[in-house]
Amino acid sequence: MTEDTTRRATVRTTHDDADLVARAVRPDNTDSMTTRVEGDAVVTTVERDDTGGLRATTDDYVVNVTVASEVAQHAKRHTTHDT
Repeated sequence: MTEDTTRRATVRTTHDDADLVARAVRPDNTDSMTTRVEGDAVVTTVERDDTGGLRATTDDYVVNVTVASEVAQHAKRHTTHDT
């Protein structure tokens, strides 16, 4: 039995500078991913033909968005403090 169902996951994360985080993760997106900004949220949808691929791609994205968010937070703290 062959199944022609596309699997989909949507990851929504909120950030102080959602546009900056979205711009940071977009270069790593594959053709199966879309990223958009909705207010203070970065919303990324992943579509894959198989569950294993969906899981792997989503896992990679979560790592990328976590790093992008942490770098943005550190940069903001570093640039807003008097040196």
